[in-house]
Amino acid sequence: MPWLYLAIAIAGEIIGTTALKASDGFTRLGPSVLVVAGYGIAFFMLAQVLRTIPLGIAYAIWSGVGVAAVTVIGWAMYGQRLDLPALLGIGLIVAGVVVLNIWSGATH
Repeated sequence: MPWLYLAIAIAGEIIGTTALKASDGFTRLGPSVLVVAGYGIAFFMLAQVLRTIPLGIAYAIWSGVGVAAVTVIGWAMYGQRLDLPALLGIGLIVAGVVVLNIWSGATH
């Protein structure tokens, strides 16, 4: 169950961060509500995750997946440019999350 909670926390963070851009400095009500709701869900679920998954591991996965997903969303929705160094950096973040989950005993 903690891994499902972590997935929900990641989704909330992605929604909140993406809506933060769309809120235009909190001048648009709909996206502003999504920011508060998304981050509220993210932090609540992350707090639940931390009952069973070590802090460093949970935060590395939460932030790593969030950074990669928000970067791709920024490219797809907002036309933000991704050059080769950006793509390599995102690839390294994803690789780090994969290494943590597949080979590290610290996740158990």
